[in-house]
This record gives sequence, structure tokens and C-alpha cells, in this order.
Amino acid sequence: MASVVAACWSRLRSAQAASMIARKSVMRKGYRNECRKTSTLLVRNNCPAPTKKPKQFRENTAELASLRTTMQPTTFLLASVLKPLDDTRMYGKFGRTLVSRAGERHTVHVAGRQATLPPDAPPGLHFHSLLRGSRLSWERLGAQGRYWRLLQRLRPDIVIVHAPELLPLTLLWQLLNRRRAFLYDVRENYALNIRTQQVYPAWLRGLLVGVVRGLETVAARRAAGILLAEHSYADELPFAESSRTVVLENKFQPEPGQLLAAAAHALPPRHAPLHLLYSGTISALNGVFEAVALTHKLRHFWPAAHLTIIGFCQRPEVLTKLRTTVAASPETVTLVGGDTLVPHAQIVAAIRRSHLGLLPYQRHDSTWRCVPTKLFEYLANGLPVLVPHNPRWAALVQAHGAGLAVSFPDEPMAQLADRLTACFYSQGIPQDVFWASEATKLWELLDTIR
Repeated sequence: MASVVAACWSRLRSAQAASMIARKSVMRKGYRNECRKTSTLLVRNNCPAPTKKPKQFRENTAELASLRTTMQPTTFLLASVLKPLDDTRMYGKFGRTLVSRAGERHTVHVAGRQATLPPDAPPGLHFHSLLRGSRLSWERLGAQGRYWRLLQRLRPDIVIVHAPELLPLTLLWQLLNRRRAFLYDVRENYALNIRTQQVYPAWLRGLLVGVVRGLETVAARRAAGILLAEHSYADELPFAESSRTVVLENKFQPEPGQLLAAAAHALPPRHAPLHLLYSGTISALNGVFEAVALTHKLRHFWPAAHLTIIGFCQRPEVLTKLRTTVAASPETVTLVGGDTLVPHAQIVAAIRRSHLGLLPYQRHDSTWRCVPTKLFEYLANGLPVLVPHNPRWAALVQAHGAGLAVSFPDEPMAQLADRLTACFYSQGIPQDVFWASEATKLWELLDTIR
């Protein structure tokens, strides 16, 4: 079945290419006729050859150039089940990029988990809720029906799928009309996560891994493009070998109207408050309890050190333990969010108020080869950081003089307090951590399929 689908898709692409070639051929025919007439007159009158191309050719060439650089109005649908409507990648990066291209007008629909809608969403961007309950509620099954109805009602030209559980209906939608196109955005190595993170019972993991990897393999053959959120996925995923595979890292996209940081955050003297930050997904694997432990130890040398934890926690047992920890030390730790989604603008505001960002990740196969989104966010806002001894993260931090690699939470605190007096970001805010470079790559791919 997959080979038949692939062959049909190949014929469709060939037909589209032939159509474009035929159009160009017709447009150039006028120029060839013009050249023949001109050559005949030149021979008869013994005149020198002209150095300027005929007007008709110049006009046709301009039209061809216009065809290459301008995309007709396109309707996009960006969809996930668990990612919130204001998700930083789906809405903040993809959605805002697709509606903001100069000289073009496109419509973008974002479908995902119910959340507070961004008050400053640009014109042409619309939101649709697929999930209102928790990830383990029956509402999650209903999300499939809502997604299918959106496909029928919106009739998008291009769908960007941000979750593997929406691949079956997307494949069916594309099979019913081969002119439809979709991209698959691989945000995680889902099969590896299922196998190693022990969220599911052991007997179920193997089945889920096989189903997810099978779906992704079929989708990769039929998709107009594969988008990878990490460079490491190109080596880890067997289906990511296509020439249509593009890496789009989770670099920082400033909020609308946000002024970029002009200088790095300066750390205060030891007698003054030191604001530490843990932001994003709250989990034991991401090191939230190591962040708390480091803060307690640092207070022996920096008495007014205080940790803010801001983000969302999907595991109830982790959140219960964290709340107990926070309640026991309110002068040391503050929790924002936890059981509720926190708008990204609020997280960015917390970054800009802080002195030091913590990334106390535990070593794990599912995360160790990835670059955390929060690392790009901290670097783009000039926030000094503490990272574990991960070779790639430490190299990125060292290249920009952005912080220190430490052993969480066992770093000698007296030495750490002394090292924090160093000057960070001496070369200024790095420019290679912003989304603009990835937006260019996204448009380059889209221009080949529209």
C-alpha cells in the first residue's frame, strides 16, 4: 500500500512540475519568435546584433521571477492535541511566521489544547480548541473528531501536524485528495520517550513504540516535508533521511512589541537578593528538585537567594511533592503555575526579572542530545545560566560566555558563589539563538511545495 501511495504521489509531483514547465515554455515562445524576426532583419540589412533584450522578453522574465517569489494566498492548519493554543513553537514561531511574510496574505488556523488566547495575535490567525480536559481524560478521544471536522470545514491547502496522534486522520485526509499537502513536525523522539521514560506499563510500551514508529514512517513517505526540532533527530530517526527533511530548532522568537535585551543581566552583590529561575516543563527528569536543592545550599553563601519555578507539571504525583517542598520553604521557593498552563509572555517576563537561569536536567537518553528551548530563551535575553556537564550545552554556553557548567546539586557552593562574580556575555547578546534563521528555512521548504 505504501509503495502504491508513494508512486501516486510521485506522479502528482511530476505532473505539477510539467505544468509549470509548460507555462514557462509558452511564455518564452514569444521571445523565440521575436529573436527569429530580429535575426532575419539583421541579416537582410547587414546590421550589428542588438545588446538589449526585446521588451516582450523582459516583461516575460519579470513575470517568471514574480511566480518564483510570490506565493498565492494559502490556508494553513497547524494542529496538536496536547500543545496549548499559545504554544511557543506552533503559534509563536510557525503561526506568526506564516502570516507575516511581506507582500503575501495567508490565513493560519491553530488547533490545540484550550488555553488563554494571545491578546496580540496578528490578523489572519485563528484559534480552534481540540482538547479542554486533561491528557488522560475522555476528551482526548473527542479531539480526533473535532480535528476531522476542522479539516472538512476549513479545507486547508497545507496542514502542519505537530503531534503523531493526528497522523492517521491526516493521512486519510491526504489520501482522499492527492493534491493536499502536509508537513510533519517532529518535536520529540516519541518512540524513544515511550521506551525510556516509564510513563506507560512495560507490556504496553513495545506496542506503542511499534504503532508510533510505523505511523511516522508512513507519514514521512507521503508528507511534503519533515521538520525536526533537533539536529540529533536526523541521526536517531530512520525515516528522517529524506531530502525534504529540514531542521528547525526551537530558537527564541520575541513577543510582539518586545524590546530585545541590550545587555546581559548583572548579578547583584552577595548581600542583595539573587533571583534564580526554573522555567518551562516542571518534572523530576528536568531537574526541578535539583534546582530547589541547589538554591537551599547557595543560601549559605548568598543569603537572599530565591528560586522561582514557573511552568506546567503533567504528573500529579510530582506536583504534590513539589507543593509540599515549596510550602516548607516559602522564603526560598515560589511556584507559579503547576496545574495550570502559564502564558509564554509571563515566562519571558520572569526571565527578564531574574539574575540566573537554572537548567538542572538529569542525564537521560530522551533529552541529553537535545538543546532545551529554555536555553535559547535565556541566551536571547542575556540571562546568565547554570547548565549540567552536557558537552553540547556547555560548548554553546562557553562560546557566548553565557554561564557555567556545574554538577547539580553537588557543586561546591563556596566556589560557585565566587565564580558567579565573573562577567558574562562580554561579547554581547548572541544573534544565532533567534528564530529568524529558522523562519527562512521554513519558507524555503514551503516555496517548493505550493
